[in-house]
Amino acid sequence: MEQENLEAVMGLIINAGNAKSDAMEAIHAAKAGKFDEAEEKIKSAEESLVQAHHSQTGLLTKEAQGEAMTITLLTVHSQDHLMTAIAFTDLAKEIIDLYKKIG
Repeated sequence: MEQENLEAVMGLIINAGNAKSDAMEAIHAAKAGKFDEAEEKIKSAEESLVQAHHSQTGLLTKEAQGEAMTITLLTVHSQDHLMTAIAFTDLAKEIIDLYKKIG
């Protein structure tokens, strides 16, 4: 894998992981009644997802321009991380809303 593609794949993994961690911290904050902190963590998660999307878009753009990339387990892993982080962040928002209603 080319260095530039490897950096993009690692960017996906790192930023998606950060998003998922922030979303989990947001849930814990909401559970403790710290809704301002929960909202800050969700905002941070969303910012990490944007960065991950930038990495993904770069890879997709290259492929659309005819520069095929070798698909490795690491590449698949990075996409899995991104999709999981997106789903987890969306679910965290719903859980925070539930905690707000309960509280």
